[in-house]
Amino acid sequence: MKNSSKSKKTGKSSKKKSKKKEQLHLQLFSVHGLIRGDNLELGRDADTGGQTKYVVELTRALGELPRVKQVDLFTRLIDDKRVSSDYNQVIEPLGEKSRIVRIRCGGKRYMRKELLWAHLPEYVDNVLRFNKKEGIKPDLLHGHYADAGFVARNLSKLLGIPFVFTGHSLGRSKKQSLAGKGMTEKQMVEKFNINERIQAEEDVLKTAAHVIVSTRHEIEKQYSLYDNGDKARFTVIPPGIDIEKFYPFYYDHDENWQKPEPYIQAREKMSGEFARFFYNKDRPLILTICRPDRRKNIQGLITAFGEHKELQAIANLAVFAGIRKDIDNLDENEKEVLTEMLMLMDKYDLYGKLALPKKHNPTTEVPELFRMAADSMGVFVNSAFNEPFGITLIEAASAGVPIVGPDDGGPNDIVKNCKNGILVDTTDTNALANAIKSILIDQEKWREFSNNGVNGVRKHYAWTAHAESFLDEVDNVIGDYAKSTAAHGVTEAPGSRFAELEKMLITDIDDTLVGDDKALKEFITIMEKHRDKIGFGVATGRSLELVEEILKEKNIPTPDVIISSVGTEIYYGPDRKNLSRDSGWESHISYRWKPDRIKEVLSEFDFVRPQERDGERDFKLSYNMEPNDDNLALIHQRLTENKLRYQLIYSHGAFLDILPQRASKGRAITYLGNKWDITPENILVSGDSGNDYEMLYGKRMAVVVGNHSPEIESLRGNKRVYFADSNYAAGIIEGIRFYRFMDI
Repeated sequence: MKNSSKSKKTGKSSKKKSKKKEQLHLQLFSVHGLIRGDNLELGRDADTGGQTKYVVELTRALGELPRVKQVDLFTRLIDDKRVSSDYNQVIEPLGEKSRIVRIRCGGKRYMRKELLWAHLPEYVDNVLRFNKKEGIKPDLLHGHYADAGFVARNLSKLLGIPFVFTGHSLGRSKKQSLAGKGMTEKQMVEKFNINERIQAEEDVLKTAAHVIVSTRHEIEKQYSLYDNGDKARFTVIPPGIDIEKFYPFYYDHDENWQKPEPYIQAREKMSGEFARFFYNKDRPLILTICRPDRRKNIQGLITAFGEHKELQAIANLAVFAGIRKDIDNLDENEKEVLTEMLMLMDKYDLYGKLALPKKHNPTTEVPELFRMAADSMGVFVNSAFNEPFGITLIEAASAGVPIVGPDDGGPNDIVKNCKNGILVDTTDTNALANAIKSILIDQEKWREFSNNGVNGVRKHYAWTAHAESFLDEVDNVIGDYAKSTAAHGVTEAPGSRFAELEKMLITDIDDTLVGDDKALKEFITIMEKHRDKIGFGVATGRSLELVEEILKEKNIPTPDVIISSVGTEIYYGPDRKNLSRDSGWESHISYRWKPDRIKEVLSEFDFVRPQERDGERDFKLSYNMEPNDDNLALIHQRLTENKLRYQLIYSHGAFLDILPQRASKGRAITYLGNKWDITPENILVSGDSGNDYEMLYGKRMAVVVGNHSPEIESLRGNKRVYFADSNYAAGIIEGIRFYRFMDI
């Protein structure tokens, strides 16, 4: 959806009057990082930063609104001894109508976000399965960061519901920054999967119903870098904070105020920490809290403090840079920053004036640190080179601490709204030091900034206001979505169809479904009669193009699912013009698939000839070959010697198909059952040849039509395989009656 020029410049979308939908079910996605309801491990690593806190608090805030029936925050389930067992709970309640839902993908171990990209299609499939088991069809999806944007976009297409996106940070901006530091594109790809991330962001911008941003700066300076930036519809909603947690420092001075016990304990602990570092802990406190990332420019703040003796004489500096036990165990970026901090401390002889605590509790100690800074008439500093928003600046303001921050990005909006501090070029250490000093030495200015911050946050950045603004946009999105499905590439979403299905009938086409036109017509009538609860699919060696030919020729309605090219491709109907390809299946079967090397090996044999028509697909290599057991054995031998992983299918005494090891018609059907939560006992399959052997053998009910090839006679006697007397579609109908699969 394109936004108007007004929308583009102001970040506001045009409001349409629409009937507000009551009792919405919202699903939020934040796949990476360590996410739990309490005691968030903020700063533990690069993936456990402000985003994790934001999504938890947004989920809670939305769950408290009367218009919301349920809000789910989906993240990744982790079962790893290196992290807390909290992250292995599938469901964690956050409130009466809100919860965290953890879904497994990519194994059990905790891994950094850049390694998750290959596993995101699996995550999509497992969310679909969870929702079907729970009987949930959400009203809106909200992806946070590029990986969750990928997840939300794919779920949106499968389920036929709208999604919105919040980037938090963007790949193109990061790529520019890394290039400026001398990193090559090859290095960026290897370490950060940067191009895959950027492509996901481009796709999301093109298809999201709304892109939620915190500031106009994000639209003008960051999203403008994207090819699809002008296609997106942006909405500016500043993030909220918990003003009860970040209450003003002067509450503690009121004799009628009862300070919560956790904050009393936090104050005692932090006072003890400062006593370890400071010679004079009663001086005003210059405070900063951030991850040990070079972009946060902690070294610039320490340099500013170290180079200004006057600043050292009037204040102490406390730097809370993440959570650590041993610097040697951190990644290279964090290790370099922390090492440089220690070297600067030594260079400027800041012992007794600079505190570098190793850990802090974000839930209780961070709010109390802001109040301690305010009590000392200190200043909170965000010295980052650029800050898309700056949630800590709002938290500090809420507690009554004046701020100094970068004159670039989100802080401009904060100071404009709250009038609570000074913004400078943070690359200029002299300007940074002077801004801090100007607030510390002017008590009238300090009080003005402090009071303005407390009042401004309550007016502009409380969670209730944020959640209400978000929900207003959601109402517009849902109201508009039905009119704009074409823009999303969605006509009839497969998820809507498969959510209703109890059973599936999947059949081979050639010499099974087709061959007797009268029987085929009867079969189609039966399936149409039971369409409400029973799905229809085909599984064939044909390519999609050849499947479409035979469906049109025989006047067969487009199936709910087409498994083509011997199980290597899955498409969803029933709209023949807009079939949806299952990317999750392709991601699954691509594991260690090396088609070029396989072709090179098979080129050595003169007894195999590539099929001229329909002979090669992304995940299928097809050849003609005369029947010869020795030649088949030789092919297996040569492929195995070359350590190639493959699946070989030989059928009708003529056709040789080489597929990925994980691919086949049977495995594709198993995958479908798992994805859409249809058990093997509720799936009926039918076939006639060796091409069908693997899908006929297993826990599913199977029918072998009367005109079958001798190569599958070995299945006779299997209690789950029925050999029909009738041929073609009549044999399938006979099997339906035998298993009492439906009432006919």
